[in-house]
Amino acid sequence: MKNRFTTSFLKLSLLAVVLFTASCNNDHDTPAAVVLETKTVSNLAAPQTGGQGQPDGGAFTKFSFSENAIVTNDNWDIAFRGTTIIVNGGTLIGLADEPVRTGTGAVSIVSGTLGVVTTIPAVGTFAQDAAKTYAFPTSGDNAWYDYNSTTHIISAKAGKVFVVKTHNGKYAKFEILSYYKDAPATPGANSVARNFTFKFVYQGSSSATF
Repeated sequence: MKNRFTTSFLKLSLLAVVLFTASCNNDHDTPAAVVLETKTVSNLAAPQTGGQGQPDGGAFTKFSFSENAIVTNDNWDIAFRGTTIIVNGGTLIGLADEPVRTGTGAVSIVSGTLGVVTTIPAVGTFAQDAAKTYAFPTSGDNAWYDYNSTTHIISAKAGKVFVVKTHNGKYAKFEILSYYKDAPATPGANSVARNFTFKFVYQGSSSATF
């Protein structure tokens, strides 16, 4: 009887040690790295009124990276109207019907591709909207598009990645693929404009990398 009791006690003791060791190992496991997902937004409509010599107008289409959705509240990060893109940070540019900036958003423009840009740019490279000043330039090398005055086609510039500080201080990076509905490889006279297709990656943590 004594030997049987001793054997059972030893077995229980050994089991307890094994469970305790496993528990300790689990307590010190390194958390799994968060895998950031590349998402595609297709045919985001950006209508506007006016044009052709008339003042541009109409509501901006406001987009949230964290929600991956068009929003109507103040939790927007960027907004689109025609070829104009604005950020939820800074002050009013002076456009008709533009939304008030309620966030701390800003934009840094990086040459490269979405996969190559893996580090949040330096703070000093970020710009906000201001009076008559666009964080997303409307002309020059850093404009998001080229315009062909012969065909009147608007083409998204390759190799331009826009790193956005969101309205609440997080980060996203995105690249614009097309300005036309269904993103035709070669837009033509019958292509439907003011429909953005873009890819983005949202970084919801405080990490300095994507």
